[in-house]
Amino acid sequence: MSDADDGNRTAVAVHAAREGAAVAADSFRTDLTVEHKGEKTDVVTQVDRDAQETVIETIRETFPDDPIVGEEADAVKQVPETGPAWIVDPIDGTNNYVGGIRAFGTAVAAVVDGEPVGAAFDCPALSDRYRVGPDGAFRNDEPLSVSNCPDPEAATVCPTFWWDFDQRDQYAAANRALVDRFGDMRRFGCAQLELAMVAAGALEGTMTNLRANPWDTVAGVHLIREAGGVVTDLEGERWRHDSDGLVASNGVIHDELLAAAREIEA
Repeated sequence: MSDADDGNRTAVAVHAAREGAAVAADSFRTDLTVEHKGEKTDVVTQVDRDAQETVIETIRETFPDDPIVGEEADAVKQVPETGPAWIVDPIDGTNNYVGGIRAFGTAVAAVVDGEPVGAAFDCPALSDRYRVGPDGAFRNDEPLSVSNCPDPEAATVCPTFWWDFDQRDQYAAANRALVDRFGDMRRFGCAQLELAMVAAGALEGTMTNLRANPWDTVAGVHLIREAGGVVTDLEGERWRHDSDGLVASNGVIHDELLAAAREIEA
């Protein structure tokens, strides 16, 4: 596809993310009915479903036949290896959303042959809108660039995703590996936001040893790469939507962050 085609898909991703985020914003800090999808911390609301429906409807106005991979309802769960597709997370950071914490947003990524060509992540409660396409990566129309911090002991990093109760030894190991190597640590409970913060230079890196869902990652990974960062799997190979582990950084601290991620299961 041409840059014009990629630009068109990016524009649709931005529009769809904005529409989904508006649905989420309308019900933020209201009386929500919360359901559990399995684990005690794996929650969903009707707003998640409504936002996803709005995102899908917006995409289908322009691309009616493209498959859509999404977290909620009966959306496709695997990214097609060939052809165009969309990856949607209507509310990334649902636990934050339910708790009235502003760290949540709507993520939409356009992919072709499994690789992202454009994406958007809209955080309505933070008034931050991220987009990435053929013209680069931006937050609120300002170009993004990863941090240039070269010193792990001056770097701030994040253990992303949530380790289940039967994996708490790994959760503890992840935190210990980061605390031993880096200057400080954060966790925001919203993977796409954590990735976007790496792209914006607010964090030097984020990592997990787990296999991540594409709706939690692809948009943010594309942001980081276009902002000059590096994203690999646990082997140090280029990360894909089906990779084991995710290690994302500004590039200059990547080897140290990769060592920390590998230590989790050591």
